[in-house]
Amino acid sequence: MTDPGATRRFERAVVTGGAGFVGAHLCALLLEEDTEVIAVDNLVTSSADTPDALRRHERFRFVRHDVTRPIPLEDRADVVFHLASAASPRDYLALPLETLRAGSYGTEHALELARRDSARFVLASTSEVYGDPLEHPQRERYWGNVNPIGPRSVYDEAKRYAEALTSAYRREHGVDTAIARIFNTYGPGMRANDGRMIPAFLGQALGNEPITVTGTGEQTRSICYVEDTVRGLLDLARSPHPGPVNIGNPHELTVRQVAERIKEITGSGSAIESIDAVVDDPRRRCPDISLARELLGWEPKIDPDDGLRRTAAWFRRAPSP
Repeated sequence: MTDPGATRRFERAVVTGGAGFVGAHLCALLLEEDTEVIAVDNLVTSSADTPDALRRHERFRFVRHDVTRPIPLEDRADVVFHLASAASPRDYLALPLETLRAGSYGTEHALELARRDSARFVLASTSEVYGDPLEHPQRERYWGNVNPIGPRSVYDEAKRYAEALTSAYRREHGVDTAIARIFNTYGPGMRANDGRMIPAFLGQALGNEPITVTGTGEQTRSICYVEDTVRGLLDLARSPHPGPVNIGNPHELTVRQVAERIKEITGSGSAIESIDAVVDDPRRRCPDISLARELLGWEPKIDPDDGLRRTAAWFRRAPSP
């Protein structure tokens, strides 16, 4: 049942990481809702073309800034979405310290902005906090199974710390916070070379190159179309709930099944080949979204095949990197 708080409207939103893949889609949704948007991004893992495309909206403003330093905004906001972080394995493995700082200093600076303005604060956390889960599907009360010193830990632990910091600000300072745990999200606007599964498979399929599946390919993912993900973030922001709340699609697929669907959708002649497994790669990943359904009235609307078709169509039109 949707909470009455879901009817809340925002006059001005700050979106850190607003030039990133999910951030840009969130900015676009907020603009559709007649919310003024200030996007803050240092463009380290995103493109200047993204804010340029949003600038046609008179209610959009872009601030190039690294959130690991205090955020220099005089304008007051009534909601702050903190999405600033490297998100793909290729990026956070190349930028380990920067990723940890975005989760620590960056989260604190975004929280301080929300505290100053008495604004709603939404942390974009991740299903990676569950690590290689021993519970399936994953419920929000599950504490996870994370390797704290492995190569992926710079992202996993940055988000786990960000959740702890967000919770402490709620308890100690009374900040109106919420935590969203986002599961694998895909859609138009992803960088073709960012190293994540779906853009990698699409690039290979459209180029008639071998589609490379890591390990056995039997590890599972639950892929959520980006329009559904950002709608979930906004629904959470409008509610009074602190979370954490899983935002993802509970339709579970093996990595090999995703490769096969992409091959079929693109009409590619690519072979599907196995390559070495990734260190600490989760074997199963699937959200229990009972809380999102109950508290927010939210669930994904776009089925994976439809979403993959839309994404493939965008990749066909997108300029080469």
